[in-house]
Amino acid sequence: MEPVKRLKRELRAKGTVINLYKDTVEVNGNIAEWDYIHHDGAAAVVAVDADGKFLMVRQYRNALDRFTLELPAGKLDDPKEPTLECAKRELEEETGYRAGKMEYLLTVNTTVAFCNEKIDLYLATDLTKTEQHLDPDEEINVERWNIEDLKQMIYEGKMTDSKTIAGILTYDAKYNRA
Repeated sequence: MEPVKRLKRELRAKGTVINLYKDTVEVNGNIAEWDYIHHDGAAAVVAVDADGKFLMVRQYRNALDRFTLELPAGKLDDPKEPTLECAKRELEEETGYRAGKMEYLLTVNTTVAFCNEKIDLYLATDLTKTEQHLDPDEEINVERWNIEDLKQMIYEGKMTDSKTIAGILTYDAKYNRA
């Protein structure tokens, strides 16, 4: 017998970014109902300029009811869109910079208990200034930060966005260590 078997999945709500389902599962012979949130996926960018500064975006996040400092990121336009293409697009849209070089860093699943959201993170270097192309419902300010200040914010609990923490610390471990 399988320890966990999904018996049924019912769509409860269809949103603009996510879909909410109720799953009926059998766990060790017991029936349970679990929430499941489907997300098509996203990409985020650790953008480092020629001076070694990180391009960060400050934007309002409705779920937290506050502004956050994050890596540039966005959802896939289509579930089959390559995450590299999404990363390139979001970098330019949100920061007004285009990367001459993009390198895959890592993948994070943001909330594994109830959501399948997957974000691929890329390192962007050799940046060229272009123009921001914000969506009508976006208000994003671009800021340049050094890695030590960003890490201090993480360690003090002032930065809580998982993709941003993962991207900064992965970059630091891979490129900033002797």
